[in-house]
Amino acid sequence: MNWIPGRSSLALTVMALGFGLAQSATLQAGTYDLSVDRVTIDTGDFTKTGIGYNGASPGPVLRFAEGEDVVINVTNNLDESTSIHWHGLILPFQMDGVPKISFDGIAPGQTFTYRFPIRQTGTYWFHSHTGFQEPDGAFGAIVITPKSGEAIASDRDYVVQLTDKHPHSGDRIMRNLKLMPDYYNRKQRTLGDFFDDVASKGFDATLADRAAWGEMRMMPTDIEDLQGFTGLINGKGPEQNWTGIFKPGEKVRLRFINSSAMTYYDLRIPGLQMTVVQADGNDVKPVTVDELRIAVAETYDVIVQPKEDRAYTIFAESMGRSGFARGTLAPRPGMVADVPELRPASLLTMSDMGMDHGSMAGMDHAAMGHGTGGMSQAEAAPAAGMDHAAMGHGTGGTSQADPAPAQGMDHAAMGHGTGGMSRADSPPAQGMDHAAMGHGTGGMSQADSTPAQGMDHAAMGHGTGGMSQAEAAPAAGMDHSKMDAAAMRQGAAGTTERAGQDPFYAKGSGLLPSAANGGKVLSYADLRAARPLYPERAPTREIELRLTGNMERYSWSINGIKYEDAEPIRLKYGERVRFKFVNETMMTHPMHLHGMWSILDVGAGQWNPVKHVVSVAPGTTLYMETEVDAPGQWAFHCHLSYHAASGMFRKVIVEGGPKKAVQIAGPQRSEG
Repeated sequence: MNWIPGRSSLALTVMALGFGLAQSATLQAGTYDLSVDRVTIDTGDFTKTGIGYNGASPGPVLRFAEGEDVVINVTNNLDESTSIHWHGLILPFQMDGVPKISFDGIAPGQTFTYRFPIRQTGTYWFHSHTGFQEPDGAFGAIVITPKSGEAIASDRDYVVQLTDKHPHSGDRIMRNLKLMPDYYNRKQRTLGDFFDDVASKGFDATLADRAAWGEMRMMPTDIEDLQGFTGLINGKGPEQNWTGIFKPGEKVRLRFINSSAMTYYDLRIPGLQMTVVQADGNDVKPVTVDELRIAVAETYDVIVQPKEDRAYTIFAESMGRSGFARGTLAPRPGMVADVPELRPASLLTMSDMGMDHGSMAGMDHAAMGHGTGGMSQAEAAPAAGMDHAAMGHGTGGTSQADPAPAQGMDHAAMGHGTGGMSRADSPPAQGMDHAAMGHGTGGMSQADSTPAQGMDHAAMGHGTGGMSQAEAAPAAGMDHSKMDAAAMRQGAAGTTERAGQDPFYAKGSGLLPSAANGGKVLSYADLRAARPLYPERAPTREIELRLTGNMERYSWSINGIKYEDAEPIRLKYGERVRFKFVNETMMTHPMHLHGMWSILDVGAGQWNPVKHVVSVAPGTTLYMETEVDAPGQWAFHCHLSYHAASGMFRKVIVEGGPKKAVQIAGPQRSEG
């Protein structure tokens, strides 16, 4: 669906065409109107009530022009507060749309007017930043056309917006994950899997592997938190088959946007190669691939050129192979192509956690600073001399994956604590009031600096005995990114990289298998900026952000501290900050900094790609740099909806600003 601007914008467009002003250096303001509504969502598998814009989910494609000053009137027709965040857009912080950070939100029945300049080009998207309205359907696409036209021309241009639509509401999903973190895991390991592993690996190795996962209170199938969804393309399920039309020989631009709540997609079009020309709205030097992984909240523009008079399937299978989205490119409506089978699901390995058992003998985990709150996510099978009794996991409860305790190991003393809950406990622990958790109406806003009304975090098991996997300060001088020193090496870009593995996707474990027929899979390391956005300069300082969490309690955090307990990250206007992400969890996290660009370090210097989301694979370390050129308050968070809501979130405060209106190298900004 193409967006139809308001009357004033339409009149301005007609005048511009009539008087030859379309190429003017300064465009006048365009006015757009959006309503936030209750809508019916039909996936082809099920129908549910959700939230959308202008009566539909996804909402309209907003089409802006570079240099335009936009005015967007948003009217809230819900009976609850709402907001819109313009994901990836560079704008004044008051227009960023994050409740309790950027503004107060939009009350029921009220209209809020967003005003900001368009100083960039490319593919972006917009979504609610209130509660779980985004996974419930409140999102749409943004396309910004360059003044001088696209650097790489195409004959056709389609938005392909992916999402994962679940029958349950966002509030219900969050409540269920808190009750039982593997509630939606439909790929549990079975006794049959055990015997298969014994046949292939041997009894001792299989038993040791099961014991290691049991000690960590995790499962190797925990690649996706949420299964049982239907994958959608532009609001259509696989059977509804969204179709883009082409003429053989035409170049077709596909603007992929992953608007999922939780699902990473592996994208391919059997029979066609894709030339990646843009990542997160910024042009990159073209790279041709057979498959790419698109993280939650990322965008990629690709060019394809189908030459045959036949249909091609756009196939996006989830990273955990639990579901897929499907669409079609065809010369005529109604044509279809074969839909591939889902490939076998991968399993996480100890390698994904950065583990090298040979280098861990004698390690004193009691001294690691994991304290009374529980075990580090990186703690695999105990090495010789490891004192698990001192780990202070509390009393009671065993993991769903716990094998028989190792000889001499007192699991009763390990405990998952008062207020804690076993992975297998479906009823809440005694005294835990899940009704008081605030997961009902409203839940916790993805960006709320204070918990949503009625949410009792003390009752969530985050208190004594409920501490996050990493929620104790690490032992003095301990660098968790180097826990696997024997198996890790320093990449040329300074990115910690496990030998033989891609530094960004950890595909050595099979999490990102080779493309069909041995084709090429896109890696971050393939991305190069088409044009430098900022001058190359050394960072003024480095900030380490450890991505931490406790899957058993479904608690996620940064540096072991949940959002509501954390101090803001304070930056100085004009500095260049290097962020070091150390992923201590078994999940892949798409990290999104609002308001400023993220310069991903792939070792290319000034040609490093510029993004708004960087994906950090399990057990890896990744670096990005940021030119701090946007005064105000901003959000910084994992874009997995239920991770952000559970605490993997920070407020960023940029202190200072320009003394007068200046243009900083890079994107132009309105300083207000």
